[in-house]
Amino acid sequence: MKDPADKLVEFTGSSTTSIEDAIISTVYRAYKTIRDSCWFQVIETHGGAGEGREDQWQVTIRVGLTKEG
Repeated sequence: MKDPADKLVEFTGSSTTSIEDAIISTVYRAYKTIRDSCWFQVIETHGGAGEGREDQWQVTIRVGLTKEG
């Protein structure tokens, strides 16, 4: 990184396809939303399945932002 991150933002997303799809779609949404994003970290993963429900994977990521200016 050229400049250290000065702010962290968390995003949570999910997928019924795979945990990788949950990560990719959440990162894509974060990078479209947050200007000057420079890195991400997966901080939580969850999964669920039950009677009458589809399997679901959920991830929470932390996105680091660079200083503006």
